Amino acid sequence: MAIQFTREEQELLLSTARAIIKAKLNNKTFTEPAMEDLPPRLREKGACFVTLTKKGNLRGCVGSIAAIQPLMKDVQDRALAAAFQDYRFPPLSATELDEIQIEISCLTSPTKLEYQKPEDLSKLIRPDIDGVILSYQTRRATFLPQVWEKLSSPELFLDRLCQKMGFDQSLWRREILSVETYQVEKIREVV
Repeated sequence: MAIQFTREEQELLLSTARAIIKAKLNNKTFTEPAMEDLPPRLREKGACFVTLTKKGNLRGCVGSIAAIQPLMKDVQDRALAAAFQDYRFPPLSATELDEIQIEISCLTSPTKLEYQKPEDLSKLIRPDIDGVILSYQTRRATFLPQVWEKLSSPELFLDRLCQKMGFDQSLWRREILSVETYQVEKIREVV
């Protein structure tokens, strides 16, 4: 795991995520930080998930797996999507803004995981370390490493990930799937 953001970089990412959400809630124009003024790592292409929680409960989570734009821009896009476009929740309201906590998970580049037999897969993923991307046919789903907190066994983790992908939970036990792993650096607001 190579990502190690400085305190300044962490604070800049978090404050920008909160500022863009606040601007949208107040129908104000958000002024993006000038790219040339950002620390170099925030200008590099990066992928992230932005998770919003309210009183410890999930309130929105949207992310990207592929690093296709500068990390700072990805954080802005994912923050807006988590607040206003997560289909599981109504759009965030202005009255909720002070109650939410923002967490940004910056992803390393996914690495393909090779295996020969379905029963090998659960032994190859690392609990509490790996985020996992499963792909089969035209579908794909991922769980961040944080999901291990709720699904602590590799078997249960893979069962639920197959369900999230829209298949029977035992799919991974019968088929060789396309599997990639990644790690994250979590940056969370202190409340």
